[in-house]
Amino acid sequence: MLEYVPRIILDFDPPAGEATAEGFTSATEDLVYFLSWAYSARYGASHELTAASMVLKTMGVDLQPLLTFADRNAEDPADEDALERAWQDAEPLAACCRAVVSALRGDPRFAGVLAEYPNLAGNIEELGLIAAAAAERDIRIRVTYELEDEA
Repeated sequence: MLEYVPRIILDFDPPAGEATAEGFTSATEDLVYFLSWAYSARYGASHELTAASMVLKTMGVDLQPLLTFADRNAEDPADEDALERAWQDAEPLAACCRAVVSALRGDPRFAGVLAEYPNLAGNIEELGLIAAAAAERDIRIRVTYELEDEA
């Protein structure tokens, strides 16, 4: 039986090449789960990651740059439009990631989430560093996810 693991893939415009580190040092499924549950908060989702995103918002953290992402595997014109709309300036994303990491690591209300999703804070920190490097070079960034065959 195939098992699929979600992962984050970043795109750069113009392509970053060697100028920006494009990879993460650990698996990114925790970040995919957070983005998905935080995004679905607007639809009334109930999950510990949704709750964490709501606490972040009450702390004044603007999650919009982090929640600008798309499914990499566009299956129809609507998906292709969403993928195109996912491009964003890198500096707001970097600032958002810094604020989220500071809150996650600095507030004891997130201890359970960080224990359950051990790569989450590190993934967001790395994304912020990658976005900051892209911003220094005036490169736009697109955060996408896909399901990868683990077999």
